[in-house]
Amino acid sequence: MPDPYSALWVSHTSISSFLKCPRAYFLQSVYKDPATRHKIQLMAPPLALGQAVHEVLESLSILSVDQRFSRSLIGRFEQAWKKVAGKKGGFLSQDQEMVYTQRGEAMLHRVMAHPGPLKRKAIKIKTDLPQYWISEADEIILCGKIDWLEYLESEDSVNIIDFKTSTKEEEDNSLQLPIYHLLVHNIQHRRVAKVSYWYLEKNDDLTEKQLPDLVQAHEQVMEIAKKMKLQRKLGIFNCPQGELGCFYCRPLEKIIRGEAELISTNGRQDIYILPNDSTKQGFESEVL
Repeated sequence: MPDPYSALWVSHTSISSFLKCPRAYFLQSVYKDPATRHKIQLMAPPLALGQAVHEVLESLSILSVDQRFSRSLIGRFEQAWKKVAGKKGGFLSQDQEMVYTQRGEAMLHRVMAHPGPLKRKAIKIKTDLPQYWISEADEIILCGKIDWLEYLESEDSVNIIDFKTSTKEEEDNSLQLPIYHLLVHNIQHRRVAKVSYWYLEKNDDLTEKQLPDLVQAHEQVMEIAKKMKLQRKLGIFNCPQGELGCFYCRPLEKIIRGEAELISTNGRQDIYILPNDSTKQGFESEVL
């Protein structure tokens, strides 16, 4: 088996970034600050909101069904929010932070009123980062975090559920669910029967999507991953809009130019905010 440390690791987030702008992908996934040798991340309020809500909901999967809603989710949310409060979440004012806090609380009140699959059995994958060799020959590993696996007991199968805190709906050509189908199919033994989104800000119920074809999903991911690997080998990561950059790479370029504010260091990653326009960059759902 090839060395995983020398392999190319790809995920929905990295593939999505690469397809939008190779330069943004480079800055998010490849570049390291010469001084700290850390990767960089740009924090913004939508990411903070998603991080806190996801932390609350994902923590329920390790609890038995009868304990998940034994106490209000708002208390859990308040604890999770402390990690992203103020500048840590890219908030530039108390009023701005309050808007996002209220959005998060409203989503969790919705879940408590309409728990749906969260009141049923779930499968918990016992690894922080699910992964498998999608191609040993090409030395490529596919990885990603699954929000929730509902256990469909009557047929011993699973429903992949992805929580959405963004106001935008996932596009039909998104590779998120095909990638998740590949992951779940290859890292556990139960059949994937359904794939669904839960748009927490507006829907009480899941939005079920067509189950992606595994063969087609594998081919799509491999085609893109090979391009990513080639461009990493060549060291070529150009923005499709030229030297002026685009919606996705321009905010990250500001970090490189020293125009962002360092707010924390998380392991091997330096986290920044843009003091003047942190709510305007295009990373609303990348981390989710």
